[in-house]
Amino acid sequence: MTQANYLWAPAPVHSLPVRGSDVRLPVRRIFCVGRNYYAHAVEMGRPVDKATMSPFYFLKDASALVDSGATVPYPTGTSNYHFEMELVVAIGKPGFRVDEANAHELIYGYGAGLDMTRRDLQLIAREQGRPWDLGKNFEKSAVCTEIVPAVGAEVLNVGAIKLQVNGVTKQSADLSMLIWNVREIIADLSKFYHLEPGDLIYTGTPEGVGAVKPGDHISGHVDGVGDIVLTIGQAE
Repeated sequence: MTQANYLWAPAPVHSLPVRGSDVRLPVRRIFCVGRNYYAHAVEMGRPVDKATMSPFYFLKDASALVDSGATVPYPTGTSNYHFEMELVVAIGKPGFRVDEANAHELIYGYGAGLDMTRRDLQLIAREQGRPWDLGKNFEKSAVCTEIVPAVGAEVLNVGAIKLQVNGVTKQSADLSMLIWNVREIIADLSKFYHLEPGDLIYTGTPEGVGAVKPGDHISGHVDGVGDIVLTIGQAE
């Protein structure tokens, strides 16, 4: 096969460490589930009725990914930079139009993630009926721990999820409070996309989201997965 010639070097492969392994998980796409805890939907002014509504999604580029433990600069264009603590599901097998009962077969493992958000820009876009990209999809806005491989048919449907800023608890909930659980999310998302190994799904955040400023230290935890940390640096 003839090797392709490019005008410049192709973008690097973005990846995450895997617990207990010296190989990394290459990340293909980052899907995020919006408003997937009732109390968070209420605090955002958009209550959810599961009986009449379906999950909705937005994407982040793989280039937005940053490992837990990093220091990220306060982003430009915002004065209301928010944290959102989330369970992350790493897909390990391809799947399309997957039945909910079999959705767990696509799971490779789990991570603890932060969906960092320029909230003011997101809300402006929301009110104007525009895409959320400026508020959600920006550099170093998708923070994630190492990926913990799932054991057998393990599906994380219960377990504490919490976050602290400078040692003060801001978010505290349980995975059982997800409106759409892990199986339901995978099955629904696979109606619209051919899911592939390396896809990440950020499953939504509990209530208690809020702003951070330069110098703040974020620490979060998901039972069965582990701990995530992030420091907010000065703006560039």
